[in-house]
Amino acid sequence: MNKSFKKLSTPYIVWLYLLAILPIGVMIILSFIQSEGLSFDEAKVSMNAFELLFDSTTLVAIRNSFLYAGIATLISLVLGYFVAYQLFKSKFKNKLLILTIFILPMWSNLLLRTESLGNLMEHNNMVTDLLSRININIGIGIKGTPLAVIIGLVFTYLPFVILPVYTALEKIDYSLEEASLDLGLTESKTFFKVVFPLSLKGVITGAILVFLPALSGFAVPEILGKGNVLFIGNLIEQAFKNMNYGFGSLLSVVIIFMILIALFVVNKVDKEGEMLL
Repeated sequence: MNKSFKKLSTPYIVWLYLLAILPIGVMIILSFIQSEGLSFDEAKVSMNAFELLFDSTTLVAIRNSFLYAGIATLISLVLGYFVAYQLFKSKFKNKLLILTIFILPMWSNLLLRTESLGNLMEHNNMVTDLLSRININIGIGIKGTPLAVIIGLVFTYLPFVILPVYTALEKIDYSLEEASLDLGLTESKTFFKVVFPLSLKGVITGAILVFLPALSGFAVPEILGKGNVLFIGNLIEQAFKNMNYGFGSLLSVVIIFMILIALFVVNKVDKEGEMLL
């Protein structure tokens, strides 16, 4: 029986090697090669891509990626934990429906959501047009600024915090809270000494699920930042557009390496994958 099940997994293993392992191997090789596009007639081994890693533009992109992804992660953790905790404490009978409402925007295309959000950040948009009809003139006009990028990242990835944190809260034994209150602790001290420590698995998982895509993405900073805020993802896009496959591949490998480290951390924190269910 076990052997027959192993045979069923063969197509998936082949698929994994063809679409994951092989491309990563190709990118690692391209990182050490300097060529004209994908023409390898005059290709030669070069460390030029590694030298570009320390270029001022690259360093700015890396700094922006880590800085804004970190800020967006912190904001998402605060807002996400608050929402998840309030939902956990609420008396709603169908909490799954509320969770579905939170993740509903994720079912739509990311580019459409980002473009819609960007429209609201323009001076002239649908909302300001409607308000102007009743003599209320309000214009935000933050598109193209770091603030717009941070708002976009939080808006996009906030559900990735709410879900694992809520799952972690649901798994806490309520009797522990009751025992803490019976022993004389206030509700706030019970939260910080009992509830929050027991929900740290969800917090760590949520932080990683927000930080990584925020760090490596390019759509949000490209659309909401209007090219003024450079991320690592934007550099990768530009490198491949300019047929600098060595540099683009190297940056991609760096991102993949960070993702593997994050997966290792998640595996150590949440070995059974409970926080993702």
